[in-house]
Amino acid sequence: MRIGVFLFGGVEMDDAGAGGIEPTERRYGQADVEHAHRELLACGELAERLGYDSFWLTEHHFQHEGYEVVPNGLMFSAFLAARTNRIRIGTMFNVVGQWHPLRLAEDFAVLHNLSGGRGILGVGRGTVPREMLPLTAGALSVGSYDNPAAAAADTLNREITQESLDVLHLAMSTERFRYEGRHFQLPPPGIPDRGGEVRELTLIPRPRYPYETWQAVTSPPTLRAVPTRGLGGVFWLKERGRLAADWHAFAATFEQVHGRPLARGERRMLVLNVAVADTREAAMALVRPGHDEFWRFLAPYGWGRGYLGPDGLPAGGDFVPRLEDSMAQGPWAVGTPADVAAHIAELDDLLGLTDLVIFPGMPGDPYPRVREQMERFSRDVLPLLPSGVASPSPGASAPEVPAPTAAREQQRELA
Repeated sequence: MRIGVFLFGGVEMDDAGAGGIEPTERRYGQADVEHAHRELLACGELAERLGYDSFWLTEHHFQHEGYEVVPNGLMFSAFLAARTNRIRIGTMFNVVGQWHPLRLAEDFAVLHNLSGGRGILGVGRGTVPREMLPLTAGALSVGSYDNPAAAAADTLNREITQESLDVLHLAMSTERFRYEGRHFQLPPPGIPDRGGEVRELTLIPRPRYPYETWQAVTSPPTLRAVPTRGLGGVFWLKERGRLAADWHAFAATFEQVHGRPLARGERRMLVLNVAVADTREAAMALVRPGHDEFWRFLAPYGWGRGYLGPDGLPAGGDFVPRLEDSMAQGPWAVGTPADVAAHIAELDDLLGLTDLVIFPGMPGDPYPRVREQMERFSRDVLPLLPSGVASPSPGASAPEVPAPTAAREQQRELA
């Protein structure tokens, strides 16, 4: 099992939790944001020293309320790569519709090559219209619970995301390429160049090492689209029974499309929110403000739909979980090291885990606490996990990355 760390990358808050000022009324300044960036780099360096396999941030924009303040995960990854030697680095997720796919391909290739093959390509469709619409000059949005009239926009988002992924992987795996789609024609016709016309493109640079591509899986159409394309699927914030159904449906679709079964846990990643303390009560007291702030942030976008409601049926978009719901239904592992390890072992039995990413820092948490949680999980929880769990040893040297062969040049997705 490869184990990574994922952080929202927000500012520290002294009023996190239920009640208080409305989140959108908060305004944090440059000093708070820069402090968060420096602290996040320190968390990434610590993740390597502790032996974690990967470190993930996320791409978000215009969040003056301070929840996620890293707008460019690839640029941040480059800074972290320069300070580390082994750990793999990803963005959960680059919002594809907010990028031109060729710029995303170029930037990822630069990061991946200069880091010695340590980049992980994370892609998603986005969740926040107030980010996507300004960045696309009003041309593209995304449907969400608070944006129910956006069904047509959501359909367009899916179309553009799929074509962008076509372009992204074609450009990164092919010496010369053309692409003809509904939304992209690359190169566009009629481009003059030194007396001729541009009829094909070559991405400079292309990734010279194998890489993995992971996409968020949160809706039924995406649950089918991701394994059909052959990418890895990332699962988060689902009640354990619904999670297991989606996890195995992903594998069934992959086998149907590609003609072979997936191995145990193959191409599927679970994100698990964690909080560790000496007693379960202490862990619950520690994480409750951040848990409640998490849902003050995300419940208005309908993220509670992955849970079961009080009636035992799938929750509606207005559901706001309590910490007790999050623990009982599976998305949060909270308690003593033995409690958290048992929670993970249960999920491993249910799903078959090969890629687990922990979320140890809640919105507003002070970064010393985040690092303490990373340390406690590594020191106290990992030794209690089943014997099949493997993770690099602290201080391990960077793995030797073989020079790419011709076959690897063509096979750029999950090995």
